[in-house]
Amino acid sequence: MKILPEIHADIRKASTLPGWFYTDGEIFQKSIEKVFSRSWQWICRADEVRVPSQIYPFSFLEKALDEPLLFTRDSQGTMHALSNVCTHRGNLLCPQPGIQDKIRCRYHGRRFGLNGKLEFMPEFDQVEGFPGENDHLPRVPFGEWGGMLFAALNPESDFEKWLEPIRKRLSWLPVEEFVFDPSRSRDYLVKANWALYVDNYLEGFHIPFVHPGLSQSLDYGAYRHELFEGGNLQLGIARSGELAFDLPPESPDFGEEIGAYYYWLFPNLMLNFYPWGLSLNVVKPLTPELTRVRFLSFVWKPELLGQGAGSLLDKVEREDEEIVENVQRGVKSSLYTRGRYSPQREQGVHQFHRLLFEVLG
Repeated sequence: MKILPEIHADIRKASTLPGWFYTDGEIFQKSIEKVFSRSWQWICRADEVRVPSQIYPFSFLEKALDEPLLFTRDSQGTMHALSNVCTHRGNLLCPQPGIQDKIRCRYHGRRFGLNGKLEFMPEFDQVEGFPGENDHLPRVPFGEWGGMLFAALNPESDFEKWLEPIRKRLSWLPVEEFVFDPSRSRDYLVKANWALYVDNYLEGFHIPFVHPGLSQSLDYGAYRHELFEGGNLQLGIARSGELAFDLPPESPDFGEEIGAYYYWLFPNLMLNFYPWGLSLNVVKPLTPELTRVRFLSFVWKPELLGQGAGSLLDKVEREDEEIVENVQRGVKSSLYTRGRYSPQREQGVHQFHRLLFEVLG
C-alpha cells in the first residue's frame, strides 16, 4: 500500500493530502477500518425508540462497515444498544422496527430479553457451561443528545467529550425542542471521495467563488474558524440587515451578528445551526469515489425559514456537488501531486488532514 505522507503541524509549511488519497482503494478500506470503526455515528431520532418494548434495527455505516445493530427500549423504559446478530449461528434477528416483548431468532428459536440477555434456547439441555457470557447479545456504546441517538463500535473518544464543545457553546439553544421536517430532508449521491467532500465543507475559502447566493448573506471578511479537539467551528457572520441569531446574554457570542454556526465533528458529522433550526449532515463513504450525504432538517422557528444563510440549502449543496465532483476528476491527474494550505482560510482542512494522518499515516 502507498505510504501516506506526513502533514506538517505548521500550516505555513504543510502540504495537503496527495491526490491519490481520494482514489486509492486500499487507503479507502483502511479509513473504514481505522477511522470509521472508531467513530461516533448519528443513527436516528430518539422518538423512533420512545416507548417501552420498541425496537429499532439499523446498520452501522451501511455499505461500508454494515454492522447489524439494534436499539431497544425494555419494559422499564431503559434504552439498550445491542448486536442484531444471534449468538448461536449468526442469523439476523430483527429485520424491521416495531413493538415486541422479546427478541426471537427465527432460525432455531433462541430468545433474548430486550436487554440482550439470553432467556431460552431449545435442545441445549446437555450443553456444558451454557449459557455463557458469549451467549448474550453484545452491547455497544451509545449516546443521546438533543433528541438524537448516536452509536459506536469501539469509539476513540468519550461521547460526552466528543459533543462537549457544542453543548458548551450552544447551551442556550433548546435543540431537544427542534422538530424533524421530512419535507426538508433528503439524501444526495456525490461522485467523489468522502474526505474530499469534508475538505470542501471545512473552509469558507470557496464561498465567494462557488456560492454567490450565500455570499449575499454572510460577511466573508468576518468569517472565521475555531479549532478544538476532534473538530472545529466555522462562524458565519451575517451581513448587515441579514438574518442573525437573537443571542441571549449568556452566549459567549452575545453582541455579534451570527448568521450560522457550522460545526464539524471528526470524521463525518456536520451540525449547521441557523436561526430557524438545525441542518444535520452525515457524510457516508460508499466507494473510493462515491459518497452519500444525508441532509436532515430540524426546525426550531418555522417563521424564519427561507431567510439568511440557511435559506438555500439545496442550491448550496448542488453547487458544492458540482465543484467537489470536478475536483475528484482533477486529483486523478498524473500532473497533480499535493497542494498548499491558506493559513487564513484552510485551518479546518489542515486539522482534518492531520487527524487522518495520525490514524492512517
